[in-house]
Amino acid sequence: MGEDALPSLFSELRLAVPWGHIAAKAWGSPSSRPVLCLHGWLDNANSFDRLIPLLARDFYYVAMDFGGHGLSSHYSPGVQYHPENFVSEIRRVMAALKWKRCSIMGHSFGGITAGMFSCTFPEMVDKLVLLESTLVAMDTNELENLPAYRRSRVELTLQQEEASGKPPRVYSQEEILQRLLQANTHVWEESAKIILQRGTSPVATGVVLKRDQRLSTQPERYAEFISREQLLPLTKKLQAHLLLIRASQGCNDVSRKNHHKKEPLGFIIKTLKSVLKERFQYVEVPGNHYVHINQPDHVAGVISSFLESDRPQAQE
Repeated sequence: MGEDALPSLFSELRLAVPWGHIAAKAWGSPSSRPVLCLHGWLDNANSFDRLIPLLARDFYYVAMDFGGHGLSSHYSPGVQYHPENFVSEIRRVMAALKWKRCSIMGHSFGGITAGMFSCTFPEMVDKLVLLESTLVAMDTNELENLPAYRRSRVELTLQQEEASGKPPRVYSQEEILQRLLQANTHVWEESAKIILQRGTSPVATGVVLKRDQRLSTQPERYAEFISREQLLPLTKKLQAHLLLIRASQGCNDVSRKNHHKKEPLGFIIKTLKSVLKERFQYVEVPGNHYVHINQPDHVAGVISSFLESDRPQAQE
């Protein structure tokens, strides 16, 4: 964004929580309008490293690591990673930073968590940017599948606790890089290296993953799925203006196992347009699910324009 862009310098934050701390990276002045940035599942705050320096200057961007991710503390033994806990983390971060209201930008799982927070605490969010995400995780058969989701989460937690006593696997730098690239074909190599900088720790014989070993590689196990019937009343709670950015080669849907099932996404967009009207903006850009780090220039302009439009009054 030229002269209006932020410098790439940032500061590290450690915000106290009952189980340890939530780590975050911050760009800009704390006196500027706040924007909280939420990463995707098994990513970390570094996923915004290439985007935030391109955004408008007049904001204070804070990219947090969710619990169990990046530099944040792992949850205590016996405590489950549950969707409500991630929503609660946003509230804790805002309290620690003394923010009464902010804008939120979330990628993928981070966007769904931002959406649930914005529906639960509508007065605390003025702008919502969803990057390759949706307002909620929706399952058209949610009521029928709800017991299966709950059972799966409980069983997974018990399995992970049983395995968590094992020492973490040690990888070489190249091995862990290739493992990430194979597991997530949307992440370009340079982007993967940036994410791994914060997501790994060096040991004598290589590197280990920092994330909590209890976290599954299947994000749908941690989503709070809602039904069609629940979407309308949730959407009506929103007070925020909403920008939804989809990539032309991204994930069409983040529900259950089928990431290419378009029907729930279309229904969500139709509902957002109907309820939010001029407060809703939909933009499609070239790129894939990780366009915000692979090709941040594809989304920086529209995000800056959205954040700067109809600027709310500065916080007291």
